[in-house]
Amino acid sequence: MEPLDVPVLAADGGFTLRPWTMAEPDLELVREAAEDELIPLITTVPAAYSRSEGIAFVERQWQRALTRTGYPFVIEAADGRPVGNIGLWLRNLSDGRASLGYWVVASARGRRAAGAGLDAVARWALTELGIPRLELYVEPWNEASWRTAERVGFTREGLLRGWQLVGTERRDMFMYSLLATDGG
Repeated sequence: MEPLDVPVLAADGGFTLRPWTMAEPDLELVREAAEDELIPLITTVPAAYSRSEGIAFVERQWQRALTRTGYPFVIEAADGRPVGNIGLWLRNLSDGRASLGYWVVASARGRRAAGAGLDAVARWALTELGIPRLELYVEPWNEASWRTAERVGFTREGLLRGWQLVGTERRDMFMYSLLATDGG
């Protein structure tokens, strides 16, 4: 099978979503994310950055497209600076659903990068890819993240107790969904 083609998507606010590269700005994004106390706990971002760990992270993103398990995107600001990551993960595609995950580095938070990226990927997944249901999971304490999901049109369906391993402990997660039939 052919690898997935990760497209370039325009997003609101001048943001662009694009594939990961080995360019220095993308490796710098991984470095900043690795310094965050939370991002490495729930993602594959290395907890301790080195250039080789940064390269391995980017290669993991490429592998997802090669194995057809997901579309990993860099969220890029209007000035060309990479500020975050959003992924559309296809593990449950045969059941008519896919999941999304996103993060933005601390220096770029509060500028609606996550919302712009989430909206662009969700609309593309529902319309261009024809995926009937999108899901995402957010820790209840992470108000910024769940408010982002709600602004984009996701509906909170409930609390999943002990749903996900975060670091070394199982954590509750709010489950959100957006359906192709929601009409937004």
